[in-house]
Amino acid sequence: MKQTTVYLCQNCGASSPKWLGKCPQCGQWNTYVEERVAKPTKGRAGLVEVSRNAVPQPLSQVQSSNERRIDSGLEEVNRLLGGGIVPGSMLLLGGEPGIGKSTLSLQIALSATLDRVLYVSGEESANQVKIRADRLAASTDRCLVLNETLLENILTQCQGVNPSLLVVDSIQTLYSEAVESSAGSVSQVRECAAGLLRYAKTSGVPVLLIGHINKEGTIAGPKVLEHIVDVVLQFEGDSTHMYRVLRSVKNRFGSTSELAMFEMQGDGLRQITNPSELLLGERDAGLSGVAVAAAVDGARPMLVEVQALVSSAAYGTPQRSTTGFDVRRLNMLLAVLEKRAGFKLATKDVFLNIAGGVRIVDPGIDLAVVAAVLSSNFDVALPPDTAFAAEVGLSGEVRGVARLEQRIAEGQRLGFAHTMAAAHAREGAIPQRLKAHYRPIARVEELAKWVLGR
Repeated sequence: MKQTTVYLCQNCGASSPKWLGKCPQCGQWNTYVEERVAKPTKGRAGLVEVSRNAVPQPLSQVQSSNERRIDSGLEEVNRLLGGGIVPGSMLLLGGEPGIGKSTLSLQIALSATLDRVLYVSGEESANQVKIRADRLAASTDRCLVLNETLLENILTQCQGVNPSLLVVDSIQTLYSEAVESSAGSVSQVRECAAGLLRYAKTSGVPVLLIGHINKEGTIAGPKVLEHIVDVVLQFEGDSTHMYRVLRSVKNRFGSTSELAMFEMQGDGLRQITNPSELLLGERDAGLSGVAVAAAVDGARPMLVEVQALVSSAAYGTPQRSTTGFDVRRLNMLLAVLEKRAGFKLATKDVFLNIAGGVRIVDPGIDLAVVAAVLSSNFDVALPPDTAFAAEVGLSGEVRGVARLEQRIAEGQRLGFAHTMAAAHAREGAIPQRLKAHYRPIARVEELAKWVLGR
């Protein structure tokens, strides 16, 4: 093996024979770091050595079977993964510092129905892991703790222990002797992830990796890290709030249209099987500027509270601020109200908040946002038995949304007598049993008259 010196971008992994101030691939500045890498010598005629056991076969002869799933011990995680953890798979869990990644991974390690789990901690001592396990109040007999950051030693211990699940906290702390660079560099992250992937595929042991994120909110390290793993999970939420959201960004064995919600408590993360009741638990029906939206995140319908505050601009430039909602979409909805409905909001401050600290990207809450803004602007409380589920177009039309039946049924289950939705709903979108709870609306002008006419 020959040693060569290259410059690698610590953001995207691009290489260059010389130092560059700006990366031509990702456009970031001052991210190139000099690293020494091993350059393999070429074999005969520069050919790559391949396995002699690999034989092409028709796709029709390949046996397809449903993989046996491993119970993670957490019902919400099993549903998010599509039924459980697939043997031999590699999962990547990313999130901000202090969000609860180590707590969630340790809960899985202690709750999974497995004979033996190996928890490799490169950031905390065994005593710190034990303190967290005692706080979780779970059985620790089947969980083994290893404080190690050298990849070769970890794989050696895995051969001796033969675990049913391997948890690594975190991938950025590991390093391999085959690469001459510091832990956390692009080369080390790529080499260690590839080594753990080979172990997972050859042994059939699932591997759960914890990954740091950078200031942009993406998982730190080379992008190839997300490509080689089978599942990428994003743990989101504000550290000042108690609620956490686990999203599936990539899943080779299931759908990515799912999410799981947790509540951070003193004894760990508690699963939230019914987020609608929790997010609406502190709602005050007599206040203006509050509307309930029947949103869908993935395949799960849930009711969220949309809070708006409209006031006269105290400074020269009106403020537009949102929490849990896209501020650009709020500006678009305010422009629609001014252009199509004639409301002058250009000189007023508008603040919008999705209660509970959750972030909603579903366009089906547009109608609830407009209703909350109008309610706050005219200081008129909305009826407490009405929810909203529709998208608002640029011409002021109210458009239909997906999974309307589930949205109306969720509102009915929680006591909402009516769900205001698009008048031109698709045929069959509303079954006969839910017709009485469906209130049609065609344009935002009708919503304004309905709010003011009460």
